[in-house]
Amino acid sequence: MKLVLASASPRRLQLLERAGIRPDLLNPSDVDETPHKRETPRALSIRLARAKVDRAREMPLVQALGPNAFVLAADTVVGLGRRILPKAETEDEARDCLSLLSGRSHWVYSTVCLIAPGNRVSRRCVETKVRFKRLSREDVDSYIACGEWRGKAGGYAIQGRAEAFVRWLSGSHSAVVGLPLYETVHLLEGAGYPVFHSWMTAPNSGL
Repeated sequence: MKLVLASASPRRLQLLERAGIRPDLLNPSDVDETPHKRETPRALSIRLARAKVDRAREMPLVQALGPNAFVLAADTVVGLGRRILPKAETEDEARDCLSLLSGRSHWVYSTVCLIAPGNRVSRRCVETKVRFKRLSREDVDSYIACGEWRGKAGGYAIQGRAEAFVRWLSGSHSAVVGLPLYETVHLLEGAGYPVFHSWMTAPNSGL
């Protein structure tokens, strides 16, 4: 049995490894992430995770692994009501996101999708509510200067300095980082992947 992680995100790889799971292949799959008209943040997360796993399943390196490969993909979307916040690529986008999130609650939708042998597809969408403190100009300027926001949904990375902005969180911290660990392990185990065997054979993490 082989496991493919269809992502270039070092955060998702680190989360999997934290759970004692080491993919046999990293095979990122690029898809158009433009939201559809009137698409909700939750629906976008679900659609993109499925699109990523479908794209990865058809790629040559994955096909070469044979019929017993498990292919895993995920997508995370930050929403404020029905509004979808972008993956910030410019300082202006990041500032706009932080301005909208300042002093307010928002939702993070993180979907994990798995294609198991026999083309069995399963998924979970995890919804986590996050509330930011009211951000000062110094907070925003300092965070923009550190650069952690670049390419991050909603213009922030909770696993970095932005965690200091979080007053409270209800849901899954790992989902906000990018991969809901409980749901991921549950999907893999339910599909027949030997999750706990890897715990016995993987090197000790030292934690």
